[in-house]
Amino acid sequence: AESLELSKNVNVIILDKTGTITEGKPVVTDIAWLNNDLGSLAVLASLEKQSEHPLADAVVKHIGNVQYLPVHHFQSITGFGAKAHVANTMYHVGNAAFLKDNNISIAPQLESSATKWFAEAKTVIYFADEKQTLAVIAIADKIKDTSIEAIRELQAAGIEVYMLTGDNSATAKAVAAQTGIEHYKAEVLPAQKADFVKELQHQGKVVAMVGDGINDSNALAQADVSIAMGKGSDIAMDVAKMTIISSDLSKILKAIKLSKYTVASIRQNLFWAFIYNLIGIPVAAGILYPINGFLLNPMFAGAAMALSSVSVVTNSLRLRSKRL
Repeated sequence: AESLELSKNVNVIILDKTGTITEGKPVVTDIAWLNNDLGSLAVLASLEKQSEHPLADAVVKHIGNVQYLPVHHFQSITGFGAKAHVANTMYHVGNAAFLKDNNISIAPQLESSATKWFAEAKTVIYFADEKQTLAVIAIADKIKDTSIEAIRELQAAGIEVYMLTGDNSATAKAVAAQTGIEHYKAEVLPAQKADFVKELQHQGKVVAMVGDGINDSNALAQADVSIAMGKGSDIAMDVAKMTIISSDLSKILKAIKLSKYTVASIRQNLFWAFIYNLIGIPVAAGILYPINGFLLNPMFAGAAMALSSVSVVTNSLRLRSKRL
């Protein structure tokens, strides 16, 4: 009820990229190995098998059947990647910032492949041992067919649309260009998403956050109106005040319109109920009796009261005929 009342005032919408603007079905399109050496393929599959991240699942599916190796001391670092020991060697898989933090070098040939894939709006993850990058992996996540039109409609309605993503700036820029989003922030950590929501709220904005993953939960909790994708994580749906079952962004504008119509209908009902009782109660109490001797028959008074309720319900049912 609260989200339905607040939605009409939303003037900023923040969209997560993966699973919200895109389909949330990442697929590995390319893998480039250092010196074309695939000797660590089983290690990569074993490491990614331990992760619950959708990108890791895409890598595992792409590699297919392989003999998994024992993995020890697996550690997932939110917003960066994961690391673990395999055969007494520490391996890393994650973004470029993760490798930089661990002082791991990236060979020029792999960097060149990554740069090319960034320009194609693909997500790139790096696989490395303790010293150097062993492979770069390109992952594509198709933009939903309805996303571009939905974003255009939101902007046409005077709503500012922002995209926040943990992806690199090149990929974020490419996706923003394809969808017509003017404002975006890349390489954003989960906590930073919530901070950005606060920043907009301090500017007097009424903010709606739309996300589908665990990493969106903080921002969803902070937003004035939180919207989860129905195909997203259970945590996101638990935190959100509103869930779009179909995961179709075009439903957001419909929800905002429904909010406006619903609040207008509530106000109409309150107005007419107030006027009705303002007139009816004094008449039923006999205010006209000293003037013209008129007394309202209790039977008619009861019928009039029932008619009041019918009029309120009928006015509310008009919402069914509204075109969203």
